[in-house]
Amino acid sequence: MSVDALPTDGILIEVDWSSVNYKDALASTPGGRVARISPLVVGIDLAGRVVDSGNDGPPVGTEVLAHGYDLGVSRHGGFAEYARVPAEWIVPVPAGLSLRDTMVIGTAGYTAAISVVALEERGLRPGDGPVLVTGATGGVGSTAVSILASRGYEVVASTGKSDKEAYLRGLGAKDVVDRSLLSEGPCKPLESTAWVAAVDCVGGSTLANLLPRIEYGGAVAASGLTGGVDLPSTVMPFVLRAVTLIGIDSVQNPIETRRAVWQRLGTDLKPMSLDAMGVDVGLDDLTGILDDILQGAVAGRAVVDMRR
Repeated sequence: MSVDALPTDGILIEVDWSSVNYKDALASTPGGRVARISPLVVGIDLAGRVVDSGNDGPPVGTEVLAHGYDLGVSRHGGFAEYARVPAEWIVPVPAGLSLRDTMVIGTAGYTAAISVVALEERGLRPGDGPVLVTGATGGVGSTAVSILASRGYEVVASTGKSDKEAYLRGLGAKDVVDRSLLSEGPCKPLESTAWVAAVDCVGGSTLANLLPRIEYGGAVAASGLTGGVDLPSTVMPFVLRAVTLIGIDSVQNPIETRRAVWQRLGTDLKPMSLDAMGVDVGLDDLTGILDDILQGAVAGRAVVDMRR
């Protein structure tokens, strides 16, 4: 495709980096039901430099990033050398982060960040007790572990990958538990409490089984559905333990909120293990990585270097 094939509106960006997300894997398959146009340049994340400001964009040369909204779904996305993005979707790259850093974080890390923000707005503070992260080796989970640990929380990471315990402890997890604790057996209305809060990246029976284990007045920030969309639970945790279930969406999140949280990702929300999470790949590597993501075989973040 040529640059002329891109949409005519918006800001033209020379893309240096992108990253690979579960949604990208769905968009790349006919059965994923994500792609809304064909052909489609996949890639819901991108970071680069402005080369054409359009009518209302930042100056040429400005480092910017974009993710979410219709990018990589119904508008050509980040797995390309150039992308044209509406000005109202653009986020300036914050001080304290390189272009590559922003894509190690990407949509997944942003989702983790707003999950932590939501829990803290609900009252969570370091020292309250252990915080669980499910799907902890994935993009959202890895970043959530790292952000929480950097803010002083006692993090418990849940994973089905027993060989990744050292990786998770390197991100800051104090304890690692097997996902079978939450994914097997029927959900009971209430269990002995184990965690003051949780970042759930899985959904389904995992979410249903962790809710009865949250301490009184605790909260769960839920953003995942790889474990299914059903929630075979009861109202007992909500009415007898005052547990709050917080839904997390990073796709249509208002741009003002997005820009403010990204500024914090360069400061107090910055993950402490970006180098450990990010693995650089090229466009030629994408087919295998997208397949691996669909099979749950990826840990951390695959960062796509457009210059390779």
